[in-house]
Amino acid sequence: MVTDLKSMLATWHPLRDEQQWVLATLYKIEGSSYRKLGAMMLISSLGQRLGMLSGGCLEADIQRHAKQVMTSLTSKTITYDATDEDDLTFQLGIGCGGVVHIVLQPVNSANKYLNLDFVFNALKEKVSGYYLQPVQPLCALGQGVFSKRNVSDGLSVNRKAQIIEKNNQHWLQVAVYPAPHILIVGGGADAVAVYSMAKQLGWVVTVWDPRAANAKRQYFQQADAILRCPPQELTQYCEKQKVDASILMAHSVELDANALYALNQSNLKYMGLLGPKHRRAQVFEQANIAIQEVKAPVFGPVGLNLGGDSPESIALSLISEIHAVLSNKDATSPVSYTHLTLPTNREV
Repeated sequence: MVTDLKSMLATWHPLRDEQQWVLATLYKIEGSSYRKLGAMMLISSLGQRLGMLSGGCLEADIQRHAKQVMTSLTSKTITYDATDEDDLTFQLGIGCGGVVHIVLQPVNSANKYLNLDFVFNALKEKVSGYYLQPVQPLCALGQGVFSKRNVSDGLSVNRKAQIIEKNNQHWLQVAVYPAPHILIVGGGADAVAVYSMAKQLGWVVTVWDPRAANAKRQYFQQADAILRCPPQELTQYCEKQKVDASILMAHSVELDANALYALNQSNLKYMGLLGPKHRRAQVFEQANIAIQEVKAPVFGPVGLNLGGDSPESIALSLISEIHAVLSNKDATSPVSYTHLTLPTNREV
């Protein structure tokens, strides 16, 4: 299932003139909802659905409304009220108990594809911005506006959306960010699980390992880049490619130390070192750097304490921790159970 915006648009873009398309967007929420404000879904005339607006319970009915929009070529809004006994969501016993409002707009050459092609190109160029859609009153033919901005009031996996008033019209404004970019130092077998999980989330993944026996393309087929350059070149690479997080997991103190030295002043939001505390100390000693000198927040041992010691379990704990950091979250459950204690750190 394709759910991140860049992957959705990458699938839609080459097919935009071969099928009819409708953009469905969650523009108002009353109470609770599975997806957040600004969530989007693209629906084609051949039944293809890119993205989700619920946990899967509303998509079939949203698709039915989308077909009506394809026929009329006119925008519309729909509402699902899980608190109303007469509403479809209540009768089926689905939904999160709230009221969700969705706007559906046709996507075609006549309305400049709602400017979604500009959003797609910006995400490819790793440029952030704001995407706006009119919600009251609607634009009958469909309208979308994208403006490139240096959106700095949040992080890349944290969607921020709000209703704003502009020119006597209410618009849904969604902050659009490039996908997070992580650098994996070391291309061993355990790195495959980390890379795979990051790609499932739609993240950009670069793997660096100068050893010929490691980081083979056959094991990292969807990696955006595999580097074998000298470690000192990682500094410029991370700056140019806007890398957000780095994981040092080469299973070589020397290689991890070389990468640490090259990245210690990079504008990373996360730097993690695989291994126990004494190994972390060895890496810093080899790099001749004090932990306080590193510009990025340093995590080591890495990962949330989820249990398990398989490569997949370690990858889950590590990617979860990075996700929380990039989202500015504390990685704790919003509900506390007195019989369950979840420690927050683990040594891997």
